[in-house]
Amino acid sequence: MEKVAHWKWHVRGNWNPREDRIPSTVWLGILWIGMILGFGFDAKSFLGQHPPFLLHLHAAVFTIWMFLITAQVLLVVRDRVDLHRKLGWLLVAWACLMGVMGPVAAYTAAIIHDKAKGPSPHPLFAIQAVNIGFFLVLFAIGIAQRKNPAAHKRMMILSNVSLAPPGFVRLIEYVYPTRLQSTFLGFLYGFYGNIVIVVLMLGWDLYRGRLVRSHVLASIALLTCDFFASVLYFWPPWSNLTLQWVTAWAK
Repeated sequence: MEKVAHWKWHVRGNWNPREDRIPSTVWLGILWIGMILGFGFDAKSFLGQHPPFLLHLHAAVFTIWMFLITAQVLLVVRDRVDLHRKLGWLLVAWACLMGVMGPVAAYTAAIIHDKAKGPSPHPLFAIQAVNIGFFLVLFAIGIAQRKNPAAHKRMMILSNVSLAPPGFVRLIEYVYPTRLQSTFLGFLYGFYGNIVIVVLMLGWDLYRGRLVRSHVLASIALLTCDFFASVLYFWPPWSNLTLQWVTAWAK
């Protein structure tokens, strides 16, 4: 009977919420490593292309977000939950801004590329849509669960995991620049950062007997949609559709 109780899913955490603070800091730290190394290696190339103001603005908005979410985690670690709650509403507004800047940046980058080299397919739109779309959905769920600390913490971190692929992909491209041309291998190449963090988070909770149902289901949904995005990326009809889009935009 004790073993069954140990493995059950929790709707709410029946442990002290303070015990989730250090794991949350660790998962956030891994996200920072991927972002710093990935975008750090890519910075010279990015700046060398003299990107327009909108792409600089996109980079600034998403970078500030990482500092805001880090401040939120550190405020909880320092027992400043009162400030954490007040700052949370700024993050809600900032997340909405990111929901606009993500598509704007994807559109701007596509137009710049096509003006320089002519219209071409942009299958990456599928991955970009999953990244920002799932971020917004998971963030909204996390806000709705703010009175359930165990679920709230996990969902907030998971929402940021959805934004991690651009940094981790730039990192692996620096080490192994040849993209793998198949759906499954492409999924591993493009989303290995997500897979690693999700497995670590679920593995730790499994070890501690603290699997939170909403977090488990959201993690499965995230990786499933990541795989679906990889399927679209390598699916010719999707590439043709994106070509039609950018051709229409260019007119």
